[in-house]
Amino acid sequence: MKIFEELKSKQKAISVTGLGYVGLPLALEFAKHFKVIGFDINEERIAMMRQHIDPSKELSAASFEGCDIKFTTQAEDLKNAHFHIIGVPTDIDDHKVPDLLPLLKASASVGRALKKGDYVVYESTVYPGCTEEDCLEVLEKESGLKGGIDFSYGYSPERIVPGDKIRTLTNILKIVSGNDEEALEEISKVYGKIITAGLYKAPSIKVAEAAKVIENTQRDINISLMNELAIIFDKMGIDTREVIEAAGTKWNFHKYYPGLVGGHCISVDPFYLMHKARELGYEPQVIAAGRRVNDYMPHFIAKKLVQALIEAGKNPGECKVLVMGITFKEDVSDIRNSKVVDLIHELEDYSVSIDVIDPHASIEEVKHTYGIDLKRDPIGIYDAVVIAVGHREYATTGIHYLRKLSIGELILIDIKGVVPGKEIKRYITL
Repeated sequence: MKIFEELKSKQKAISVTGLGYVGLPLALEFAKHFKVIGFDINEERIAMMRQHIDPSKELSAASFEGCDIKFTTQAEDLKNAHFHIIGVPTDIDDHKVPDLLPLLKASASVGRALKKGDYVVYESTVYPGCTEEDCLEVLEKESGLKGGIDFSYGYSPERIVPGDKIRTLTNILKIVSGNDEEALEEISKVYGKIITAGLYKAPSIKVAEAAKVIENTQRDINISLMNELAIIFDKMGIDTREVIEAAGTKWNFHKYYPGLVGGHCISVDPFYLMHKARELGYEPQVIAAGRRVNDYMPHFIAKKLVQALIEAGKNPGECKVLVMGITFKEDVSDIRNSKVVDLIHELEDYSVSIDVIDPHASIEEVKHTYGIDLKRDPIGIYDAVVIAVGHREYATTGIHYLRKLSIGELILIDIKGVVPGKEIKRYITL
């Protein structure tokens, strides 16, 4: 009997290792049809999931209902599964080099649980070749089995969009790949049970890996072009968003907007591709330039704010500024690789005093991760206000409210352009 049939009849189980933004929704969807073991090393997160609480605040309690799933922190439990999915985060270190340690540790845990006939599918974003050149070696070493002979493996890149309630897991087309035709067919059947948008069968694992990593690399480069244009148009005294709206009247112009490019995908994935290219003796030009431009934006915005303070007759070193939003994008709680933090540090380098608020971020997590004391509400009044993240709460913020927060004339940096700025003399957006 093929693995899909055994999973469907619940003779065998699926394991999902890594229950974050990617793993938890995936595990719960599978658990509506199969027996699932959800494994994560974070005991606090597992305890919350057992109470039907999503630590990432993306899923409601109803998402847990009717699911055949066991949440565990015990790697030994993986031995009770036969189809293993690994979706742990892939990050970069302080030198912008891929940090594969979590991925390799997860591979080791799964490897020790592997049995003949098992399947292993990776969802983590990696450079082309990582599954077969790095992860497979760990699986084989820990299991004593041979990949492609004793067990099958594949790669199906995650396409989760945090905060998007329309394009959810099941209605986003899924790329799947396997080490051979039989593996691809079985992996496709398993994913096809939950993905209503359809599957794209990649011709190889490397193609699937490359497709994922260039999705975010392309977006990074497109936004970097808009950021560079924002810098140029700023020197010309032209509103970049007005330019984009005008250019967007042509049918083949793609609208991207300038901003802070952070998070666990777009600001990270290009470094994976660059790392692999350098290993092969090629120094990337366009990708590297795009990253440099996007990484420069916190400095550019901080400088604009300081200039505005000076023009208003204020001494930046004596000023207090309110920063609204610290998550990496609007309407999510995720603070990983948030470029707002870089902006805060840039302003602190000018000796500006900062208060930070965010209705979605965790006060404890922000303190633990960045050492920043997040406040729930503004305290007092400020020399300037920065709307750093376009949360829906801020999009409905009235100018009257912002003026009440201001010492004298309102100085507003609206990075995402969520507040109409026509009535504000010192209104700055990208």
